Amino acid sequence: MVREGIPFILIPVVIAAGLGWFGLWPVAVVFAAVALFMMYFFRDPQRTVPQDDGLIVSAADGVVTRIDLTDTTKLVSVFLSPLDVHINRSPITGTIKEINYTRGKKMPATKDEASLVNERNALVIEGEGITITCTQIAGILARRIVCWPKAGDNLIRGQKFGLIKFSSRTDLLMPATVELMVKVGDRVKGGETVIARSVNSEK
Repeated sequence: MVREGIPFILIPVVIAAGLGWFGLWPVAVVFAAVALFMMYFFRDPQRTVPQDDGLIVSAADGVVTRIDLTDTTKLVSVFLSPLDVHINRSPITGTIKEINYTRGKKMPATKDEASLVNERNALVIEGEGITITCTQIAGILARRIVCWPKAGDNLIRGQKFGLIKFSSRTDLLMPATVELMVKVGDRVKGGETVIARSVNSEK
């Protein structure tokens, strides 16, 4: 479990204990259930990161809901429901060249417009022969985007770099030259599912 989840667990536990002390067990059970859900939400499962050269892995758990193709870029957007793991992982090994935080709206993350208007945090990661922008996007329930590293830090593929609290979206903006390995509707796992492959990598 990530440390950011501790307050979300302790508060309902303390309330449940206090209610139980006064014999208000039905309400205490509700708060105990909330604490259990928060433990589940902030879980931090182990992942097996693929090691082949040129692979780009998903930055988040969830469902691919959008793929946009242009002459110069390919974008894959993953929606995270409140039941998904909300830890973000680096899609490639590289150096964070920029981190750009933008204040925005709280539009539901299920809408494609959320990528453009919602609160978001974009990491530009420069790897070997490729640069990718990974954007954390807050949803209607999200209260905070968490990003642990800073510009200039190095990341390895699959490394945890942050999380978004409650429902959200994570976008990967990649060069048009990559070969996509997913389609809309696919369920992916952060740090484990291959999203794309560099065309210069060995297959």
